[in-house]
Amino acid sequence: MISSAIQTTPVAVRTSQVGKRTTAVQPNVRFMGRMPVPQRSADLQGRKALQVKNSFSRDMYLSMDDTMFNKYQDTSAPASLDGIGENVFKGAVADRYLKTQGLTVADLDDHTWVKDFAKADKIAKAVAAWATDRGASSWCHWFQPMAATYRHGQTAQVQNALLTFGDDGKPKFNFSGKQLLQSETDGSSYPNGGMRATHTAAAYLTVDPESPIFLRGDSFFVPALFVSWKGDALDEKTPLHRACQAMSRAGSRMFKACGVDSVDGLVNNIGLEQELFLIPRECYFKRMDLQLTGRTVMGKMPPRGQEGSDHYMGPINTSGPAWNAMKEIQAECFKIGIPLITRHREVAPNQYEFAPMFGTVVGQIDNNLMVMQIMEEVAAKHGLVALLQEKPFAGINGSGKHNNWSLATKCGVQLLNPGSLTKAFGKSELFPIVMACMLTAIDKYGDLMRMGIATPGNDFRLGGMEASPAVMSTYLGEDMTSYLEAFMNGEVKDYVPKTSTISLGVDALPTLTAPAEDRNRTSPFPYGGSRFEFRACGSSQNLSLVNAVLNTIIAEEMNNLAEKVETGESPIAVAQGLLKEHLKIVFNGNGYAESWPAEATEKGLFVIPTQPEAIRAMTAPKNVELFTKNGIFTEEECAARQSVQLGAYVGVVEMEALCMIDMMNQHVIPSAKKAGFNADELKKGVTMLEEGLAAVHAEADEGKQADLARHLRLDTMIKVREVCDAMEAIVPEEDWTIATYKELLFLDQHMGKTVYAA
Repeated sequence: MISSAIQTTPVAVRTSQVGKRTTAVQPNVRFMGRMPVPQRSADLQGRKALQVKNSFSRDMYLSMDDTMFNKYQDTSAPASLDGIGENVFKGAVADRYLKTQGLTVADLDDHTWVKDFAKADKIAKAVAAWATDRGASSWCHWFQPMAATYRHGQTAQVQNALLTFGDDGKPKFNFSGKQLLQSETDGSSYPNGGMRATHTAAAYLTVDPESPIFLRGDSFFVPALFVSWKGDALDEKTPLHRACQAMSRAGSRMFKACGVDSVDGLVNNIGLEQELFLIPRECYFKRMDLQLTGRTVMGKMPPRGQEGSDHYMGPINTSGPAWNAMKEIQAECFKIGIPLITRHREVAPNQYEFAPMFGTVVGQIDNNLMVMQIMEEVAAKHGLVALLQEKPFAGINGSGKHNNWSLATKCGVQLLNPGSLTKAFGKSELFPIVMACMLTAIDKYGDLMRMGIATPGNDFRLGGMEASPAVMSTYLGEDMTSYLEAFMNGEVKDYVPKTSTISLGVDALPTLTAPAEDRNRTSPFPYGGSRFEFRACGSSQNLSLVNAVLNTIIAEEMNNLAEKVETGESPIAVAQGLLKEHLKIVFNGNGYAESWPAEATEKGLFVIPTQPEAIRAMTAPKNVELFTKNGIFTEEECAARQSVQLGAYVGVVEMEALCMIDMMNQHVIPSAKKAGFNADELKKGVTMLEEGLAAVHAEADEGKQADLARHLRLDTMIKVREVCDAMEAIVPEEDWTIATYKELLFLDQHMGKTVYAA
């Protein structure tokens, strides 16, 4: 609970120009156990100068009320764990309320309760009691429609009051197991690839027991799955659950084939590193493209960018709004049990990153979606905008969402940690067998991995000296590669990674220990010790499909290995054969080298540079067979999902092109004319855009339409942008009506202005 302890100091006075009032304030009020209420930064006696932290301008400062002013100051208070996790129904928080229904948290953690209506009803009553005690009066099933790129939070919900009326007409709170387990909604109004229509619209929501119920504001949220009347997956989450189940069962089968009978299933754990930009909100309102698409379709680079490498992991400016926004984002996440433990600056100006602790894949993706929603909401409170699109600005780094991926047994043995695996089961061959399955999966289904990251924003990001290229390979490091080569050639032994010591050359300083693997930031899927890191994922993505693909392909190869062993082959011999065929997928070199895509093509690896081409891998015959065989997608679901992805790509390009046309007609051309410059080339550019868009609209085939949209975006729009940016460079600042990169990208240079009281 939030502590009520308060410390106060004498009152100071701030003179406000608004209404010519004099306002009394308490400069050092601090609340323990919550976000501190900041203190005034200066004594405002008479007309003494103020150092106003975070003010964009004198007018902004003078228009602040006390609440807003306090928000922009920074103070410290004793650290506290109070309140963390109290708004999520799990663990000790849930146990207290479950006991009133004759249950314990063990009943909640045993997910079979979803098949027991009586137990579900008791859990629903416990949830309602907890929620109403915390101030909630509404609830919703919280689900994840497909292709939700621009949807706030990328989720959907219908909030319903807990209110009902008794026989005596008096209102009361009520929530039943029936409500918790299932609700009905419209399936036709979400992207569905033809699986639903207005005359066949029924769809259903059901609780996801693997992701805890949480509370925000006056509502509690029940994570849910979304399927059609026929059972087709209409969401991102259902296929992920199917893939996790397939992987778990395949893992048990593989271990049994290798002589280990004690493994009753596997779990997939991930950690997601979320990158974003924070920009001034007042500038955002001067950019139609940012407001409607999240990306600037024009904009001249300022004299300074990221050339000095001065932003990456630099100190976060404690007198700026980004600092306060980031702290509040973390605090909001902590309340609902999201362990968002890491925060830092990223490479580009105004770019930042948050990262949580590892957790189960379903829960972590739910958490990440809520983190993105909280980022957008909290940023607005601090006069900022959180940009989650992969490439908001040209000329500087874009944003990713690194998907750190690992597998473990249900009892916690890490499959990608050789020491953990060998210690638990006493078989040194298990680790290279697991790695043989992994490498085979990446080599055979690299096209599906590429499909999983085929977001519109990755058009501008992959391979651009900031993210791995569109070539699917993996990095292991020379030490592990040599070990697997030795195993492949008949040497079966424990893998003990080599370590080395690093001396700083000063006797009084510590000696460092370096692991066997270096860090290869150019690989799309490098091994990093106990995990693989899918570095190519886009920052705006819901990573359910990415992880569904990873779990499906490893399930397939574990099953294939087990099947061969069950017919009499040796597991070691099978793994050795797999490595001989698929070790080519390992590339320990520089993925940014110009020669690498050609070399990869020669080796037979998947090199898929365009998003539309990558999306079409969804319906390649071998991939449809993979998904149907493992129970992830039906053939119809594969086709529908491909249609949704292609349609989303075309829709994004269309919005960007229309924004560019409007910005040119309403801003760029008038500014050029006002400044006395010839606008003929700009008008030609508008015509080129309109003709390109018309060609996209005229094409009936969705695959060809996506290809035309890509040409419009990566050829025509770029050429037209060059004309716009050249005009921006010569039009006087006072005549240019669009917010510039200089205004958007340098928060620190806007902060800390001296303001004098009137």
